[in-house]
Amino acid sequence: MLTDSIRWRMQLWLGILLIGMLVAFGATSWQLEKDERIRRLDDELAKRCAALGVGVRTGGGPPGWPADLPPGGRPGGPGGPPPGFGKGRGGPEGDRFGPPPDFGPARGAPVGPPGGKGGPGGPPPDFARSEFPEERDGPLPIPPDMPQDRVPDDVKALFPEKGAVARFYYSVWVNHDLRQQKSALAPEYVPMPSREGRSTQMQFRDRDGMREAYHFTERGECVLAGRPLQSDFAAIRNSAMRLSLTGLVVLAVGLGGGWVLTSRSIRPIEQIAASARRISEGDLSERIPEGRRGNELGQLAMVLNSTFAKLEDSFIQQKRFTSDASHELRTPLTVLITETQAALSRERSAGDYREALEGNLETAREMKKLTEALLELARLDAGTDSARGLPFDLAEVAGKVTNKLRTLAEQRSIRLLQDLQPVSVNGSPERLGLVISNLTENAIFYGKRFGNITVSTWETDENVFLRVADDGPGIAPEDLPHLFDRFYRADKSRTGSRGRYGLGLAICRGLVEAEDGVISVESVKGEGAAFTVKLPKATASPGAGLEGNS
Repeated sequence: MLTDSIRWRMQLWLGILLIGMLVAFGATSWQLEKDERIRRLDDELAKRCAALGVGVRTGGGPPGWPADLPPGGRPGGPGGPPPGFGKGRGGPEGDRFGPPPDFGPARGAPVGPPGGKGGPGGPPPDFARSEFPEERDGPLPIPPDMPQDRVPDDVKALFPEKGAVARFYYSVWVNHDLRQQKSALAPEYVPMPSREGRSTQMQFRDRDGMREAYHFTERGECVLAGRPLQSDFAAIRNSAMRLSLTGLVVLAVGLGGGWVLTSRSIRPIEQIAASARRISEGDLSERIPEGRRGNELGQLAMVLNSTFAKLEDSFIQQKRFTSDASHELRTPLTVLITETQAALSRERSAGDYREALEGNLETAREMKKLTEALLELARLDAGTDSARGLPFDLAEVAGKVTNKLRTLAEQRSIRLLQDLQPVSVNGSPERLGLVISNLTENAIFYGKRFGNITVSTWETDENVFLRVADDGPGIAPEDLPHLFDRFYRADKSRTGSRGRYGLGLAICRGLVEAEDGVISVESVKGEGAAFTVKLPKATASPGAGLEGNS
């Protein structure tokens, strides 16, 4: 299935991410453009509506009509204030609105002359007591010279019937009866907005595809400017179409680029899989192209190549081990069979039979020794016994082992010297005793006659050291790197000679590493060799460890 492919899954996630980002960007851009268009339209409508309000208040009355007086009268006219209203105290240079004449008692008091309506010093009989229609005693009469059209011509010019701005229209509700007046482009039905309290603030509304701005004057009249939104909606739709097409192009480019990048990123993984497939088929020399080592895939290729190299080395060692083990076992088996056949080929004396049996016994013992060495290596490889033992004195163990080998050294005319300082380590005395025995036997076997072998121990703050050094012929430099390999012998011509199978040093290294130690060798051709074992220092003294575990 496509969803099982890493490439297709990455491509799918990339597509989902791109679509989400494009949809969010497109929706945000569309909303911002819509809000900006509505804001600009509201600004235009607000300016025209404000001009309407000013024109209705100031431009529609007869000469001398005060724009800030309540409708229903002018100075000296019917229902208006007295002719002296507005001159103020002190004459023309006084306040515009001086103290009014004595209108009589306050509202609610008995009315009548003097000072009452129609009385001396009182207001005219039809003077309105309030500038708000709802507080009047009744509708105010319209002066005979009040114009029916309250919108000045200069304001009408803002609402032309032809041209680029011909879409704007107005509607006003003026005079005390709030008679509606509207422009030619206004819709047939324009309902008067409802007023909230005595608010005169500019307000906006959407109605049947129209955007309208309106406000009420102090007199309670209403002015409204509007414009259809069809052209704005069309422009917004065109913008949305452009954004959609742009988004599709970006999505296609993004998916194409993502496919290229994904393919380039997956290619090293495909190479790794192909190399691993060839290795599994038996080509252990195959390696993965590492490419750039700084990136993650390059590091993965390095780790896998190192693993494959170790795997190849392991197979090579296994093959060599199997071949060498077969060869080493074949030699004593051949000797055993040959000796037995020779003894059975004819009648022999009891002494001849005894000699043949003794030879077969020696050969069988060598085979047993080889088998035990192979078993010990197998146990070390399996790591079945890695627990740390109790503290013990390594110098004491070294002294016992070297004393047992002193007779063998004397047979080779070699002096076995000791320089043993008491040192404590945690571990297995049997394992480390076997290490000391193998190293000392090697020194005796390969050392020169009348030479010296020194076994020494010492310690530092953190480690304990064991060294077995001889003054024999030494080891060639080309043999040093392979000295601890299994079945490796510096003298290739001495295969299986006197029970030397090339496993002793390999076993020593395995035993030392099992004790968390390190074994190394130093040699100069013709001057001898020195094997050094480095072990961790014991965490407690030998006596304390034994007492605590008794």
